[in-house]
Amino acid sequence: MDYNNKLEKLALQLFSVDAVKFGDFITKSGINTPVYFDLRVIVSYPDIMVLITTLLYDIVVKDAKCDHLCGVPYTALPIATLLSIQAKIPMLMRRKEAKGYGTKKMIEGHYKPGQKCLIIEDVVTSGSSILETVKDLHKEGLIATEAVIILDREQGGRQNLEANKVHMKSLFTMTKFIEILLGHGKITNDTAVKVQDYLKGTQAPPTESTVNRILLPYEKRAELATSQIAKRLFTIMATKKSNLCLSVDLTSSTKILDLLEKVGEHVCLVKTHIDIIEDFTDVFLRQLKQLADRFNFLILEDRKFADIGNTVSLQYLKGLYKISEWADCVTAHSLPGEGILKALNGCVNGVNRGVFLLAEMSCEGNLISPDYTEASVKMAEKYPDLITGFVCQKKETFSDPGLIQLTPGVQLESTKDDMGQVYNTPEKVVLDNGADVIVVGRGIVTAKSPEAQVVIYKDTLWKCYLKRVSGKIE
Repeated sequence: MDYNNKLEKLALQLFSVDAVKFGDFITKSGINTPVYFDLRVIVSYPDIMVLITTLLYDIVVKDAKCDHLCGVPYTALPIATLLSIQAKIPMLMRRKEAKGYGTKKMIEGHYKPGQKCLIIEDVVTSGSSILETVKDLHKEGLIATEAVIILDREQGGRQNLEANKVHMKSLFTMTKFIEILLGHGKITNDTAVKVQDYLKGTQAPPTESTVNRILLPYEKRAELATSQIAKRLFTIMATKKSNLCLSVDLTSSTKILDLLEKVGEHVCLVKTHIDIIEDFTDVFLRQLKQLADRFNFLILEDRKFADIGNTVSLQYLKGLYKISEWADCVTAHSLPGEGILKALNGCVNGVNRGVFLLAEMSCEGNLISPDYTEASVKMAEKYPDLITGFVCQKKETFSDPGLIQLTPGVQLESTKDDMGQVYNTPEKVVLDNGADVIVVGRGIVTAKSPEAQVVIYKDTLWKCYLKRVSGKIE
């Protein structure tokens, strides 16, 4: 039996088991429809499952250059399972919701970042379910640019997926399916015309296409930034040709100032821990600000605020350090909830200040989960003027090109210290992980010649950035 005959047989079988219904229904996308496909029933019909699997295998899977298959839950999961067995391609399983225990992962199975995954789905209207799956796969570092489905309702899903760089192939379009049923006398001409008219006049809402922030140059991203501190930092990076942040974790103010005299021209951001300085004075702060103005870098106080709103306000404004008066931006945990951002936002009072929200950490064994990271990013959306970006390790953490990914834990060679701090290479954090500003501390601070070492880091990181925005990543 040839391919077209198999398609006709499948359409008629789906009709016979009430997998397609005619009447008045509402799709997942909220669209009224005179025809509804309920393919969940096919699990009770092994012959239909085998025929679907055979057709999907023939049109896409047998020639697919992928490392994994992933079925969109729930209807496509058994189909993906059968395809995995037939094609001998490992399968991954995406959860509808993360477990509240154990690993709390959304993607189950064994995989490595950078591997390619082919998505399997039953019916597409807007494409939202596939895009949700793509998002979860991306969070795990997997590549997902292709999907194969049973039926395309021809209501904008294909266009939405293409806009998000996902190519879709289908066994049927709605038009083809209706033609088969009409040709075999399963529906009347009036029903066919009603469906055709419906298709012409009813489309799913378009999904916003995702701009790949890591391919945009800093100059362009400065234009897209809402936070004034993010705009300034993007501009400084583009002007100085440096995406290097120096972490000056020294306990002597004199040593910090001496170090910055030597390396300040090569960095875009200086990260301080003001409370570890043993000889702190207001004079030190004035001199620090003078160096920042002279060498054109911003100051980030890595305070990691993590208290209730009222306490955070006092920590930011008052006390010995009066952080709000001199730090261009600070870091904060999202653990206390939105109150922490309300507090910091209320302290700004028209002065340009920024916050890097901690979404991930670089130390081994940290307790931040994917759900926590996602909730942090969502919380930040309410404060576009305040949020400069995120402290995180993965490019999939957020997509807004106007925000900055600040990534710590970088050395020229991958290492791990005695306290669980994991260090990645510049190539890893910039090209693979999507870092925009890269934090280097001991790799420069403890070097025999910091002024020589800072140039090596600056040039290496900048070359990685230029390679990234060129799109020529292997």
